[in-house]
Amino acid sequence: MSDANAQYGFNGKNFPCATELSISLLAGRWKMTIIWKLREDKKRYGELKSSIPGITHKMLAQQLRELEEIGIVRRYVYPVVPPKVEYELTGLGLGLLPILDRLNEWGEHFRLPDREGILSNR
Repeated sequence: MSDANAQYGFNGKNFPCATELSISLLAGRWKMTIIWKLREDKKRYGELKSSIPGITHKMLAQQLRELEEIGIVRRYVYPVVPPKVEYELTGLGLGLLPILDRLNEWGEHFRLPDREGILSNR
C-alpha cells in the first residue's frame, strides 16, 4: 500500500509516484534495448554497438552514461593498452529483468506473420 503523500526523486527532480519516476529514468529510445542486451553477461562497447542495429556511437555512449548514473549499469575499465571497457547490469539493473521478460511476452502479441510461412501457403 502506498502513501498518498509520498514523494520520489532522482537528481533533484521530484515525482508524485514511483511509476512516473521509473518511466522517466528508463525513457529513451535505446535504454531498454541496452538493458536487454546486457541481461546475460558483460559486454564490451563494440559488442553492444554491433548488437543494436541503428544506434549511433554518440547515442550508445550517452545512454550508457545515463544508465550508469542511475545505477542500472556498471562500467569496468581495465588498465591495459588499448583500453578495455566492459558493461554489466548491477543488482538494480538485474531487478528489471522480470519486468522486461513480461514486456517481451506482451510484445509477442504484435509479432508479424512469418514471411516464409506466408510464402509456403501460396
